[in-house]
Amino acid sequence: MCSSDLSVSGGYGPVNVLADLDLGVEEGEVGVILGANGAGKTTTLRAICGMLDDIGGEVFFDGGDITKDSPQATARKGIAHVPQGRGTFGDLTVDENLRLGAITRKDPGVRADLDRWYEAFPRLAERRTQAAGSMSGGEQQMLAIARALMSRPRLLLLDEPSLGLAPLITRDLFERLGEINRTEGLTMLIVEQNAGLALEIAQRGYVLETGTIVARGTADELGADEDVRKAYLGF
Repeated sequence: MCSSDLSVSGGYGPVNVLADLDLGVEEGEVGVILGANGAGKTTTLRAICGMLDDIGGEVFFDGGDITKDSPQATARKGIAHVPQGRGTFGDLTVDENLRLGAITRKDPGVRADLDRWYEAFPRLAERRTQAAGSMSGGEQQMLAIARALMSRPRLLLLDEPSLGLAPLITRDLFERLGEINRTEGLTMLIVEQNAGLALEIAQRGYVLETGTIVARGTADELGADEDVRKAYLGF
């Protein structure tokens, strides 16, 4: 099992961003974290992957306590994090970026995985010899996700994947994420402001406000709750 659960408080030095935050995502699920800017969504992902120095509480992954693990240690355990801003290596080609995603792997399946993600993201296949920095924002976001997938993660953390993308590109991206979840069974936890699209591919969701969960439930429950929709989801 590769479920992830956390019950934490913490933030950055004297600034406490999360207050007794309690959430989890089960194996094979897509979970989404919704909320306005400054709600603590990004900090939640950083807490999971070992990027917070000041944290109280516990973070569990696959039944083990990873609260004090470094980002490198959580990555070795199968957690891949795609932060805001994509973070591709602009001077390297698409193919080189993808191969970097598999740099710690020693198995013979890297070539097959390259083919697999080129098939899932055909625009990347068209651009494989192109410098990543010369591509559009949507293409770079696809590349960042595919590069994370090259590490064969068991939990994929995505921070605002739709940020700065046009609506049609955003919809296409979420359709691909949903397809990857269905076909690969990959567990995902997605921070997103586009609540409608995120809930379409998710099984469960959480709404954050100032570091505290103010609503939780299945994706259908959150989407059908009129009060939650009006107050927090914007649709």
